Amino acid sequence: MTDFDALDVIVVGGGGAGLAAAVTAAEQGAQVALFESERELGGSTQLSAGMFTAAGTSVQRGLGVEDTAERHFQHYMDLNQWQLAPGLIREFCAAAGPTLEWLLGLGLDIPHAVSPDAHTPGLCRAGVEDVWRGHVPRDQGYGLVQVLDRARRGHGVEAVLGTRVERLLCEDGRVTGVVADGIEVSAAAVVVASGGFARDPGLLDRYYPEARDAGDSLFVVAAPGSRGDHFAFAEQTGSSLTGQGWGLMLPTASFQRYHHWQAGFPPKSRVYVNGEGRRFMDEDASYAVSSGIIRAQRGPVWAVFDEKARTGLPVGYADWTPDRIAEEVRAGRLLSAGSVPELAAAMDVPADALSATVARWNTRLAADGTDPDFLREESLAAKGSPESPAPIAAPPYYAARVLPAELVCTHTGLEIDRTAAV
Repeated sequence: MTDFDALDVIVVGGGGAGLAAAVTAAEQGAQVALFESERELGGSTQLSAGMFTAAGTSVQRGLGVEDTAERHFQHYMDLNQWQLAPGLIREFCAAAGPTLEWLLGLGLDIPHAVSPDAHTPGLCRAGVEDVWRGHVPRDQGYGLVQVLDRARRGHGVEAVLGTRVERLLCEDGRVTGVVADGIEVSAAAVVVASGGFARDPGLLDRYYPEARDAGDSLFVVAAPGSRGDHFAFAEQTGSSLTGQGWGLMLPTASFQRYHHWQAGFPPKSRVYVNGEGRRFMDEDASYAVSSGIIRAQRGPVWAVFDEKARTGLPVGYADWTPDRIAEEVRAGRLLSAGSVPELAAAMDVPADALSATVARWNTRLAADGTDPDFLREESLAAKGSPESPAPIAAPPYYAARVLPAELVCTHTGLEIDRTAAV
């Protein structure tokens, strides 16, 4: 049992970040306790792919990939239009590679293999970078949590489960401990790793209202403990917040209620069209940019596919299956018609435009595997699926509403300097 009268460090939050902080402090000889509001460790990390983005790693070198922390930094800042603190991000990118090597040293298993997606172990394209930096461990986020938890136990760090930190203790402008279950616990330092706030509707309304644009189609994949406890800590200590309005919404069908690895995936042979009936993007564009492309369109966005695509969907998933599509059609939540012009009428888009879009698909990407408009063949090749999609030519035809509706993470948090101090 940890001696709570002699703590050097208290870690608030038992997800991946909290476990890593606890182990790191314990390796330095600190007496550490970790407080987790839920009944098990892991948080949203345990539910995730566990993808770790880093540059200049042994995994990259093992695959002949040349990369540096400086290139990582430049890409990170450019992608975010330099709206982030450069000093902090430079430190983050410089530390990412060594941190990954530290995790490998603890026993994390990342195969030296090219991965076609963010859930297959190996090295994958994490977003839109030109050098692949996404390191996916075996057993994904669950595997990462298990490695860190094993190290935590090995260093004798006690995890106090089912204990939510109510407030921070402050003295002379410095945080000196926490109050949990009405008990004051002192420490020389407190690490706040309490995660996001996706499970708190009021905080979403205030700090990430864009998520509400999805209406009834919104669903959350964060862990139950993502309740934004750090906002109260900020108020108690007069700390600054940053990242308001930032988060990650993934495009999904309006009827989808689970992450893709439970929901299944839309058919490969599909086109995304906007309110003008025109195709406007690579349907396999990275999640890093796809939601923004969809939001920029006039009118609703639809995924258009045919009967062959529907019947070719694999069974065993929750949402994208042949039977579920048929069920959604019967319920009137997914459109269907016997011809493309009739489908256009149901979608309230110009029939000539939708017909031209489908015809171009059938004579280009489906015919010779090239997509001169949006280069989708490159995305498909990167995902290990270079075969040409089938034509969209087998009635009946279907249209499913597509919008950013899967709330993956929220980004408003305590503002920190380049040493990670609040």
